[in-house]
Amino acid sequence: MKRTPKDVEDSARLVTRRALVVGGVMAGSGAVLAARMRHLQVERADDFRLLAEENRINIRLLPPARGLIFDKDGILLAGNEQNYRITMVREDADDLDEVLRRLTELVNLDLNRLERAREEMLARAPFVPVTIADRLSWEELSTVAVNAPALPGVTPEFGLSRVYPLGADFAHVVGYVGPVSDYYLETTGDTDPVLQIPDFQVGRNNVEAQMEHTLRGRAGTKQVEINAGGRVMRELGRNAATPGSDIQLTIDAGLQNYVEARLHGESAGAVVMEVETGEITALASAPTFDPNLFVRGISTTDWNTLNTDPYRPLANKATQGLYPPGSTYKMIVALAALEAGVITPNETIRCGGFTELGNRRFHCWRRGGHGRMNLLESIAQSCDVYYYELAQRTGIEAISAMARRLGCGVRHDLPLSAVARGLAPTMQWKRENRGEDWLVGDTLNASIGQGFVLTSPLQLAVMTARIASGRAIEPTIVRSIDGREEAAAGGEDLGLNPDHLDLIRQGMYRVNNHGRGTAYSSRVEDQAYLIAGKTGTSQVRNITAAERRAGVIRNADLPWERRDHALYVGYAPFDAPRYACAVVVEHGGGGSAVAAPIARDVLLRAQIGDVPPLELYPAGQRRRIEELHENMPIRPITPPGREGGSSQA
Repeated sequence: MKRTPKDVEDSARLVTRRALVVGGVMAGSGAVLAARMRHLQVERADDFRLLAEENRINIRLLPPARGLIFDKDGILLAGNEQNYRITMVREDADDLDEVLRRLTELVNLDLNRLERAREEMLARAPFVPVTIADRLSWEELSTVAVNAPALPGVTPEFGLSRVYPLGADFAHVVGYVGPVSDYYLETTGDTDPVLQIPDFQVGRNNVEAQMEHTLRGRAGTKQVEINAGGRVMRELGRNAATPGSDIQLTIDAGLQNYVEARLHGESAGAVVMEVETGEITALASAPTFDPNLFVRGISTTDWNTLNTDPYRPLANKATQGLYPPGSTYKMIVALAALEAGVITPNETIRCGGFTELGNRRFHCWRRGGHGRMNLLESIAQSCDVYYYELAQRTGIEAISAMARRLGCGVRHDLPLSAVARGLAPTMQWKRENRGEDWLVGDTLNASIGQGFVLTSPLQLAVMTARIASGRAIEPTIVRSIDGREEAAAGGEDLGLNPDHLDLIRQGMYRVNNHGRGTAYSSRVEDQAYLIAGKTGTSQVRNITAAERRAGVIRNADLPWERRDHALYVGYAPFDAPRYACAVVVEHGGGGSAVAAPIARDVLLRAQIGDVPPLELYPAGQRRRIEELHENMPIRPITPPGREGGSSQA
């Protein structure tokens, strides 16, 4: 049928409307697409560029160099050495086991360590690098680098590892570092990202641990470009790490070595400090150990050897060890009595060998007694009965208060691990800790440094320095950080009567320099180096009445662990004190026979700066002293800038 002009016109109008609608829809869609393309390509260009870069660029942490530790003269005590190692990132390896197999064909690896590394990679996040091997030779590292295309995820690296040049001499001062462990992270709560760096080392003991954040430094970063196989193609940029701060200690490396050598063969602790400043110049504990064993993780064999030794080489006896101070405590009792006004210097007390309290006898070390004793003679001859009487007159509260005033029974703030507080007991302490009332017998025991009283060699050295100076000397072990001097705590006046202090010093002088003094055999034959001191012997077992009647068993006839501790405290020179010293020899026997000779040698070495010459010793002892020094493990130590001379340490 033929369409009319009107039908054609209507049909044309309909097509035009449809075309306009479709065109409008298409134009709108195009506009939306254009706007979206502009949003993606222009407005979010930086975001997508970053995402693209992250697919081929990795950000890796750079470990900081750990701060160095020096002695007072600049001798290196803890340093860093170059370490070649191989690390691996699990997510960058195509086949973990296959890559490890290829590595073993190229480098001779410890299979046990390799298996531990594999387990560590599977346990950690896939992007965390894990050390496969360290302390490689340059040739081994080069072999891995050349074969890098066949080892996806494997990276040869240059790192630093801690080293202790003087080894065992400073194990109980500097301490040591070790790898970061899960236990370390859990107990410290440390979230520093640098701890995720493979085999990063943190301080585990003493100065290394207590000043960890000072020594650690801050991590740097580097950007590296990697290919699809995980191989590093090139480094794009880096921000250098900030090294840790260097620390200079107050310790004299030569003196420290001499003290350690002099204690060799004993289970002992010793401290030497400057009387005027409180700077500790030697802090030794014997036996000692090589801290380098711990840097990479100590072996089971080495750990068991150290941990089962009855002499306890891992314990720092100088600061951590607590011992009954024995007769070295008598100066505290004497000062407390003088300050309380319950005794005068010339008043005498008769010693008949014991004091009776109720139905119990408290014996003097001298079985027949000393006869009548005044203050000076009681210190020189160490009469126990004299101090039993003083203690009853003075009371435990005044005695313990004086002990704390002189530095015993308090914890001294040093950056060392497990610095002990000790104990200067009171009536309240016994009620709270033993659930019992204080007895007069407890006071008598405390008067001769037995019973509940406990002190460390560090506290005894502080006590001696305070007696010698009359000031509240505080011990310190850090001299400077990055060259900035740490203020030495000289200490305020103790507020004690100067005449009373002088009496105690005169009594200590007699200990070493009068014929009846308990340390007369450890005297010095030169007025310029005279020593004033006090011996002590503390029991670790009870002596029964039956044993006293039959005769007290000699220390030499007892098992080692049941023998008395030997103690000595002293300072020198007497007229102008420079150094204070305390020595404790565990189960060493008598303080006069064992501890006093050690302390004399140490104080002479501190004053002279070298092995003491034989003419300072009594003539009859010189041959023995010469042989002693010849057999001591003394090493020559030369401070920087003095290479032309020699310093025997």
